[in-house]
Amino acid sequence: MKKVPFLILCWLAGTLPGTLLAQAVGSEPHRPQVHFTPRAHWMNDPNGMLYYQGTYHLFFQYYPDGTTWGPMHWGHATSPDMVRWQEQPIALFPDSLGYIFSGSAVVDVKNTSGFGQPGQTPLVAIFTHHNPVLEKAKRNDVEYQSLAYSLDAGKTWTKYPGNPVLPNPGIRDFRDPKVRWYEPQQKWIMTLATQDRITFYSSPNLKDWTRESEFGRDVGAHGGVWECPDLFPLRHQGKDVWVLLVSINPGGPNQGSATQYFLGDFDGKDFKAYTKDIQWMDYGPDNYAGVTFANTGDRTLLMGWMSNWQYAEKVPTHPWRSAMTIPRELGLQEVNKTLYLTSQPAQELKVLEGESTLLKKIKVPGTYNLTEKIKNPTGVFRLELTTPSTGDFAVVLANEQGEEVEIGYDRTAHAYYIDRSKAGKVDFEKGFGKRSTAPRLAQSTQVSLTLVVDASSVELFADNGLTVMTSLFFPNKDLTKVLLKAAPGTSVPQLRYTALKPATK
Repeated sequence: MKKVPFLILCWLAGTLPGTLLAQAVGSEPHRPQVHFTPRAHWMNDPNGMLYYQGTYHLFFQYYPDGTTWGPMHWGHATSPDMVRWQEQPIALFPDSLGYIFSGSAVVDVKNTSGFGQPGQTPLVAIFTHHNPVLEKAKRNDVEYQSLAYSLDAGKTWTKYPGNPVLPNPGIRDFRDPKVRWYEPQQKWIMTLATQDRITFYSSPNLKDWTRESEFGRDVGAHGGVWECPDLFPLRHQGKDVWVLLVSINPGGPNQGSATQYFLGDFDGKDFKAYTKDIQWMDYGPDNYAGVTFANTGDRTLLMGWMSNWQYAEKVPTHPWRSAMTIPRELGLQEVNKTLYLTSQPAQELKVLEGESTLLKKIKVPGTYNLTEKIKNPTGVFRLELTTPSTGDFAVVLANEQGEEVEIGYDRTAHAYYIDRSKAGKVDFEKGFGKRSTAPRLAQSTQVSLTLVVDASSVELFADNGLTVMTSLFFPNKDLTKVLLKAAPGTSVPQLRYTALKPATK
């Protein structure tokens, strides 16, 4: 606790020198090396992510006075590549209208809002105000949508005096606006979470909103409240396929919170899904509220909150809580005439790559100690491999104390899994120390895995991103041993281990 005031002092000054941040990271157990974390205090949903004038902006739900959820602000960080982040002063503070809940931001290049000035393009944030006074009075209209704008490329923000721009019609959960420009009809589309469904609104100027339609009453997973939606197109076979992301809490495939998705058509008014089947963007327990960056051209890039509401306030980290996932590039892939959303590590992660080791035709006699073949085992790395899908296979991350995380493929179940039941600290929440599973969607005869492993997390991308899992773990000592496990005689055609350097500037 004694070093926290020093960290806060540097944060208030706007920057923390890279050498000092590196020292802080090295001295704090479980502090991620290649994922964004706040220097101190509580963080949850990513908000307002956009790219503008060579800089990526990440805003996020932030409580600067504690390590559990509290009155929400918008924290702020910037990066040249979505990997090396620098934390900035808080962007939005609570006010008389309420806390600053989740939302999005856009580059209003046509100045439809009228906020712009000659030579100054407005960045406009669209967010939910959550009124604790109305909540205490047990009213339903506690949430409504508001605006703020920046004329200095996101450094400072001014709240619109006409807030709120979208009053609450009497819906208890009425939040998390994700806004994008719909070019065919020259209007903005807001995708809003409204209790157990999504409601679409449109506007010519970001200030005046008209209700268009709703979606989801009788489709998708409904084990909890719908939150943090996103709507965007992806090209497939020469046409736009619209993707609707919806985070849900609880009700995920491995308990707690998770993000489902729908693929379909959107005409500026209605979204029509291709199927009523439930599909998950990430089957692991620790990727929630993920949304895409605005203004990234032909690329669709996403980051999520790397935690789970089931235990987010209990994880054994200090003086911060929570991290974001690595940036991911989204795409589409067809398997047996069914279309799926894919996620893969963004190419920008390569800026952190260090020494790489390539191994071919590895014979796995039950257990193979990969650590002995690695020249520079850092415990933070990217591992890519292919192996036949005809037998069970696992990568085990371990330490000298016998703690381990097992990431593998179960041939009988035709499923991938991450088992953190022996990963060290698991007793802070009864549902944490368990094995999570995800179906294998690919039909190929070889399993293809990419793992991104940090100090306290693993992100699994299987079969070119068809199946994705994200999981936290909290060992008592770093997991620097890497073992391969398979039936005797199993051959791994190719494996590449790449050390990752800390993402400090």
